[in-house]
Amino acid sequence: MSKNTEITRDLFDQVMVPNYSPSPIIPVRGQGSRVWDQQDNEYIDFAGGIAVSCLGHCHPTMVKALTEQGQKLWHVSNILTNEPALTLASKLVDATFAEKVYFANSGGESNEAALKLARRWAHDNYNDEKTHIIAFKQGFHGRTFFTVTVGGQPAYSSGFGPKPGDIYHAEYNNIGSLQELISDKTCAVVIEPLQGEGGIIEPTDEFIKGVRQLCDQYNALLIFDEVQTGVGRLGYLYAYMDLGVTPDILTTAKGLGGGFPIGAMLTTAKIAKHLNVGSHGSTYGGNPLACAVATAVFDTINSDKVLNGVREKSQLFAQYLSQINQKYQVFSDIRGKGLLIGAELNTQYQGKARDLLVASMEAGLMILVAGANVVRFAPSLVISDDEIKAGMAIFEKAVENLVNQ
Repeated sequence: MSKNTEITRDLFDQVMVPNYSPSPIIPVRGQGSRVWDQQDNEYIDFAGGIAVSCLGHCHPTMVKALTEQGQKLWHVSNILTNEPALTLASKLVDATFAEKVYFANSGGESNEAALKLARRWAHDNYNDEKTHIIAFKQGFHGRTFFTVTVGGQPAYSSGFGPKPGDIYHAEYNNIGSLQELISDKTCAVVIEPLQGEGGIIEPTDEFIKGVRQLCDQYNALLIFDEVQTGVGRLGYLYAYMDLGVTPDILTTAKGLGGGFPIGAMLTTAKIAKHLNVGSHGSTYGGNPLACAVATAVFDTINSDKVLNGVREKSQLFAQYLSQINQKYQVFSDIRGKGLLIGAELNTQYQGKARDLLVASMEAGLMILVAGANVVRFAPSLVISDDEIKAGMAIFEKAVENLVNQ
């Protein structure tokens, strides 16, 4: 790149693989729940980098952890271990059902490890035919070829050649659908304890407990994909803690690093032993920088003050969205939990979720979508009430513009 090359959105089209179509806006600076672009325009962030920036931008605790670790040790191979990785793993074990932790770089990699472990566990304990994996339609579990096939959205996995086999998809919140598919050949059932990309769908109590019961009945592992729902996002450290159901394996990423890439797979010692030396690995998994930042994030989030605050702020979001809906009648449903909230457009405004995203961005608010009909909100877990109010005022204008088109 020459010294005179201007950094603009056009440069993306020249030098980047076209698998994304980013906004013309290029953020250059963030602080808390606010972001500024190249022209110094200010935005309130209700998107959180897709439920990643759980402490907002440049949180001082995270900056301190990264700066201090950056002056000590950046990387060692997995021939060695390191202090930040052991510290973080100990905290994850102490705070959850898990006894063992495997570190990766992302949610997709964490799920890849979980699925490989489930297959190996079944092979070692049962037979070569216990290979079936059941996931759920509209689910999302990552972009590796294995995880994207397990994900229940064919548009993401089609066109890449033969897919991994023995993967089946049931209907979320339909225990009968799972009952029809599960058998003694099932090694694992993989589920999001609240579907994110699929439209912000919560499981019913009967359904999620029925999933656990069927896994027990057929000796299948229950894998909770908590990549989006974990680390306080739903108002609990992990979503399983409020469902009365404990998984056999849990995957976590996104908010775990608060913006620094890290993922983890958590499980019991009895299951973990099947990933023995050499059976799986990651060059960067357990990286000291990532683990130091994640420890700072984890310690900050894992407090009654922050987790209770998430539940309180959730009610504030719902209140504002209901007021907007009473005025403009655009949503058929406002749902979600904690600070993962979805507003589904009614039949009159089908397919317009992205229009609201674009209009909000132009007016100074970052939001998300979950499909063509659901507007998704996943802000910082420590966003202020004033910023919620200010952001909702911008969002109301975007709704008003949509209605008046």
